[in-house]
Amino acid sequence: MERPKNKFLEELEKGLGNHQDKKSILLEYEAHIDEILIESYDCNDENEMLERIISRLGSPEEITVMWEEELSVTPSNMKWLFILMNILFFGGGSLLTLFHNVFQWKWLSVIWNHLTAIPTLIAFIYMFFWALLGYEIGKGFGHRGRSLLKKTFLLSLIPNLMLMVLTVFEIIPHSWFEPLLTKTFIIACIIFTIILYPISWLGYRWGRKASI
Repeated sequence: MERPKNKFLEELEKGLGNHQDKKSILLEYEAHIDEILIESYDCNDENEMLERIISRLGSPEEITVMWEEELSVTPSNMKWLFILMNILFFGGGSLLTLFHNVFQWKWLSVIWNHLTAIPTLIAFIYMFFWALLGYEIGKGFGHRGRSLLKKTFLLSLIPNLMLMVLTVFEIIPHSWFEPLLTKTFIIACIIFTIILYPISWLGYRWGRKASI
């Protein structure tokens, strides 16, 4: 059943033209076609096999259009979008902490008390953000998103590390984070920080698969 596979890949190669990621795209689709061939071991009709491939992956023409659209989203824009979102996340939290401790407004104290009562929920929402980061990069850039994910992750992690350093060396008073700053919370923060990249990586793999 190599003929339907070769025909599909030849049409896809022709449609991609001079696309900069043509080789990696063809390799990825070849791997998916091999999976379909293994699943369809009972099919002996070449035309039917080709139809199965197209129904699962789309026609070569549809795939070509999809990858042309992906070129309009640049890696640089995607990277800085998530970095900005992470800065806004930490910037908002920092301003909330600062205003709560400096001005002690009643309405702000109510918000602060509610947020400090649900640290686990906030942590899981933040982990979802990192999973989404990986997913969008995987879906948008496929194989070439691997290096982009690493760069984006490292740059986005800078605010996290800065906050930890400022807190550990008491440049930011520990009293500002009461009742959060307990040993359990600190250990949890370290664990969550360590697993952020694996979470992003899983999101990336999921997004890359969804792009096919």
